[in-house]
Amino acid sequence: MAEKLVIIGSGPAAWTAAIYAARACLTPLVYEGALTEENRLRGTLPLGQLNLTTDVENFPGFPLGITGPELMVKMKEQAEKYDTRSVMEDIVDVDLSRRPFILKDSAGETVEAQTLIVATGASANYLGLESESHYKNHGVSACAVCEGALPRFRNQPLIVVGGGDSASEEGNYLSKYASTIYLVHRRDTLNRASPIMAKRLLENPKVKPVWNSAVEEVLGETISTPFGDNIPTMTGVRVKNVKTGESSTIAASGMFVAIGHTPNTGFLKGQLETDSKGFIVLKDPFRTTTSVEGVFAAGDVADSVYKQAITAAGMGCKAALDAERWLAAQGVH
Repeated sequence: MAEKLVIIGSGPAAWTAAIYAARACLTPLVYEGALTEENRLRGTLPLGQLNLTTDVENFPGFPLGITGPELMVKMKEQAEKYDTRSVMEDIVDVDLSRRPFILKDSAGETVEAQTLIVATGASANYLGLESESHYKNHGVSACAVCEGALPRFRNQPLIVVGGGDSASEEGNYLSKYASTIYLVHRRDTLNRASPIMAKRLLENPKVKPVWNSAVEEVLGETISTPFGDNIPTMTGVRVKNVKTGESSTIAASGMFVAIGHTPNTGFLKGQLETDSKGFIVLKDPFRTTTSVEGVFAAGDVADSVYKQAITAAGMGCKAALDAERWLAAQGVH
């Protein structure tokens, strides 16, 4: 028998959708991802990217802040309270050309679904350095809005890596908190940024461009806490001038990588309409409908602009309501 609703994903969009769908008696089935090394590197382990984040200070309802893992566990527990079921596997193949939809998971199992919510998120692009991975969430970040206001970054020199609009936005945002912003870019112009964004960044008195340069290594140290923990802490980066080959060190307490995101849509194999960057196109920008009737999208996988936990959660709510109303129109309750 086909499931009424299958939700693919494990972040704020997926679990919020599950909460709303479960309360509407749709008994949703959530595929939250598999515990694999590939998913770890991509940031797509169960409970999503927030589960890899330390402090979350901008999610409403937590005036003292909350850790990413704690927030995600609470969301999952709330969904399960209303009889949401979950499977710790990836969906690796789908057939959206027939009804009910056919989904195949990483364990080789097949499930049928009358409706589908895709909430698989978008993975931040990183430089791929081993040292970068070591200091991720300990100085290295890909989201200025999420973490830029944390105490560790206030009144400190920071690195922004990138040359497009994302880097321009991140740099300007971080300048509200940082003492200095070192903008590291492989070229000598912000060639991939819109002129107005580039102008705004380069005219910011706190911004110091480091042209024709690439980050070679993230530098840091290990700090022992009174509780016996050893915490890696970033202290700077070593950059190499791509023209001269000369290396130099920049002291900084944080590095924000702003080189874009890759939506996690490979398993769809082109069966849903996406834009030039791979984000799922919403048929109606005020809804969560996609190019295939009965398939809905929520969160970062369909959001190339905001990419925040709260906006993802809001889209998850909308997707569940859209799915419930679509099922009702088909006579399914």
